[in-house]
Amino acid sequence: MSIQKYFIAIVVPEPFQTQLMDLKKVVKDKFNSKGALRSPAHITLHMPFEWKEEKEDILINNLQQFTFSEGFTIDLQNFSCFEPRVLFVDVLKNELLEKLQRELMVYAQKNLRLLNQVNDMRGFHPHVTIAFRDLKKDKFYQALDYFKNQTYTASFQAKSFCLLKHTGKEWLVNKEFVFANT
Repeated sequence: MSIQKYFIAIVVPEPFQTQLMDLKKVVKDKFNSKGALRSPAHITLHMPFEWKEEKEDILINNLQQFTFSEGFTIDLQNFSCFEPRVLFVDVLKNELLEKLQRELMVYAQKNLRLLNQVNDMRGFHPHVTIAFRDLKKDKFYQALDYFKNQTYTASFQAKSFCLLKHTGKEWLVNKEFVFANT
């Protein structure tokens, strides 16, 4: 039995995907942090969890049963952080995004017995990570200084969420789930 890692997220569409990956490359080149390059630019809805790969179809079928009625606009604006390791592009407050995340968490816990423990402790703070765990503390503050006076804005329609799967080296989109009325 093979245990795999998965997580659930909104994957940022093009052309913003490329722009955000370019920001991750800046972090790699200037501040020696490449961890964020191992996944597409995304907004996490459910933290990583383990699931038996041979039961992946059960996971996918269950997530296909989850319905969210409408797409909505997501606005990205500027840079922020979780000291002392995580740099990100901030997501502006969004009631529909918060509703989606809340409903998905309830659904995942009830139907898949998945608990989003980190979310329970910290609350939902949507963001698009550009640097995290492998960013050393001294480099974090240099990177924060580098990005704090820069601006970034983007706006896109969220029309789906995705199940991402870890390959052993990187996270890839395994399955996309489109909202009902998009």
